[in-house]
Amino acid sequence: MSWINQPWPWYIAGPLIGLVVPALFLMGNKTFGISSALRHFCAACIPANIKFFKYDWKKEVWNLFFVAGVFLGGVICVLLIPNKADIVVAPKLAEELLTYGINDYSGSVPKQLFSWESLVTLRGFVLMVFGGFLVGFGTRYAGGCTSGHAISGLANLQLPSLIATCCFMAGGFLMANIILPLILSL
Repeated sequence: MSWINQPWPWYIAGPLIGLVVPALFLMGNKTFGISSALRHFCAACIPANIKFFKYDWKKEVWNLFFVAGVFLGGVICVLLIPNKADIVVAPKLAEELLTYGINDYSGSVPKQLFSWESLVTLRGFVLMVFGGFLVGFGTRYAGGCTSGHAISGLANLQLPSLIATCCFMAGGFLMANIILPLILSL
């Protein structure tokens, strides 16, 4: 069990993730993506007269089961094979984060950033609520999420997915190097 309790190297995890794309294609001409599940869920559960949700969502029910399996897999891992080790943070990064008052790496994420207590702070609200809104808006605006575009879209040689993935990467660099330090200073 020790092999499953530690991060897998990229040369194992990457190809396994990559094999999901042809497997879904061969099993039923399906594409990999997570964000579309929210649309299917809303179409199934919200009986409204909204054009965006008026389609045969039952043809995409497999996606709801896929997302439920991802969630349940996470729950099972947390309960049965928890990682009790502290987060491993590079010394230089830990030194920089300390200047923002972040030093508790005892859970899966730093508690000074992601906890119920930090949610009521300006910094926590901006990171969790406003950031979550931007992720949702960006996913809809881009026509899919990072997994849909960067894994399925690139594997299918779709130009919009290449453009979206380049924008995701540029946005990530901008966020990590310019915007996040400003937010952490709040």
